[in-house]
Amino acid sequence: MVETLLRVANTGCGGYSRISLSETNYVNNADLAETLVTNHDMTKSDARKAVDSLLAAIVTAASKGEEVSLSGFGKFKVKDSPAREGRNPSTGETMQIAASKKLTFVPAKAVKDALNG
Repeated sequence: MVETLLRVANTGCGGYSRISLSETNYVNNADLAETLVTNHDMTKSDARKAVDSLLAAIVTAASKGEEVSLSGFGKFKVKDSPAREGRNPSTGETMQIAASKKLTFVPAKAVKDALNG
């Protein structure tokens, strides 16, 4: 089983929480919920609701163009990508690519330090 360390920003003690990954190299919603169950004596149902509510709050704020700042973790920001010309890779034909909004993440210094050793 592969394991990874996730910095828990709101523990108050700057601790680390282990998240077990089942045969994958990524953490999904169920893994995050299982960490809440293990570390905070929650039911699986309540933990899943907490994870889903947190993600929904981030999406709601982002859809309003608001920045979401999670102290010790990072910031989610909405950036505008202007319309531009591009090329169809299979035909080489010029085409117009519509303007869109992108959700970006800027990690906090603690996260950068954890990633870089």
